[in-house]
Amino acid sequence: MVADLHVHTTASDGRCTPEEVWRQAISSGLSHVAITDHDTIDGVLALTGKTECGPVLIPGIEFSTDLPACEVHILGYMFDLANPELNRQIALIAADRLTRAERMVKKVTALGYPINYDRVLAIAGGAASVGRPHVAHALVEQGYFPDIGTVFDVLLERKKPGYLPHYKLTPADTVALIKNAGGMAVLAHPGQVGDDAVVRAMLGLGMDGLEVYHPSHDKSATARYLALAAEYRLAVTGGSDFHGIPGRYPETLGEFTVPADLAQRLLLRPVQA
Repeated sequence: MVADLHVHTTASDGRCTPEEVWRQAISSGLSHVAITDHDTIDGVLALTGKTECGPVLIPGIEFSTDLPACEVHILGYMFDLANPELNRQIALIAADRLTRAERMVKKVTALGYPINYDRVLAIAGGAASVGRPHVAHALVEQGYFPDIGTVFDVLLERKKPGYLPHYKLTPADTVALIKNAGGMAVLAHPGQVGDDAVVRAMLGLGMDGLEVYHPSHDKSATARYLALAAEYRLAVTGGSDFHGIPGRYPETLGEFTVPADLAQRLLLRPVQA
């Protein structure tokens, strides 16, 4: 049996609806699936009560946090979906994401790439977590860039001319928010942090797990983070970071999987105090 503990839907920047993701999960034979949309639980809520057949659904979320030198993503698992403070923070982030998207449209327009804010919202399709990928999609649609990756490289990555930050919690506050909601905090794709000293600092905040298995990790990185998880006595997790974007691996759910026992251990592991 195999699992995927890092999956995105149209509730944030994925291309497949929660229902489409679930159908793919069933057809690919996954035993466990965690929906981990960016800064929202709408994808999880869309499937709640509709998953009697198929894999075990693990509630998840992926929070973005900022450090001076880089962005750090923190996954949350198995928290109380009704937790008031968690939902308050999610609402604050969603509102600021909308404001930021409108400002970003004005900024890239001023840079010589005019796009329409309403079109960005239409591309987002009602997603609670409107973000840079939706702006990038609009720019590609207008023919300014050949693909979304190029838009990010030229305009929307950190420190690029079209980038704007949005409201985010600190890493420490994010870990506390997840744990206070009864969940487990896991450092996402540590290889993308770019500095293992920073990774260690993040683990020192009380993380419950480390995402060891990820498409961006080669064999060397995977071995390094497996050892780091053992050193810190952390749960080992992994997933495909599936978005369903053509040309971006994995294009379909089930191409990148992790052993199901990682999911089972995650479900059984007590949260650190």
